[in-house]
Amino acid sequence: MEKVIINSYEDFEKLIGQQIGVSEYVELTQERINLFADATLDHQWIHVDTERAKTESPFKSTIAHGYLTLSMLPHLWNQIIEVNNLKMMINYGMDKMKFGQAVLSGQSIRLVASLHSLTNLRGVAKAEIKFAIEIEGEKKKALEGIAIFLYYFN
Repeated sequence: MEKVIINSYEDFEKLIGQQIGVSEYVELTQERINLFADATLDHQWIHVDTERAKTESPFKSTIAHGYLTLSMLPHLWNQIIEVNNLKMMINYGMDKMKFGQAVLSGQSIRLVASLHSLTNLRGVAKAEIKFAIEIEGEKKKALEGIAIFLYYFN
C-alpha cells in the first residue's frame, strides 16, 4: 500500500472518518523482546525466560511486553503516512487504549489506522487516529485505541 501524503491541514481534513492505511507486518522476535526488557528494566520471566515460559506460561511461549507492542506504533505509522511542511509533531496522548491479546515471541504485527477526528487548535492540527495493532493470523487484536498527535504545519 502506498503512503498517504499530507501537506496541509486541508489534506488531513479529507481523511476524516476514512481508513488511512495498513502497515507491513513486523516480527516481534525474542531478541527485540529482550532488548526492550533491557531498555525498560522489565525482565519479568514471561517475557525473557523462554524455557520457563514453555512449561509455566499459559501461552507456552514468551510474550512481548504490552508496551513493546505499543512502542511499535510510530514505526508502523510512518509506513502508512508522510506528513510534510511541519515545524514539529508531538505525541499528545492516548484514549481508550486496550490490550486485547498477547503477542507471542516470533509473531508479527501490523497497524491499521483511520482518522477518527481532526481539530484546528489555532493553527495546530489535533489528529485523533483510531488504531488497531493486528497479529498476523489472529482474529483478536493485540491493541486498540486512539492515538492523538499535534501537527504544527508551517
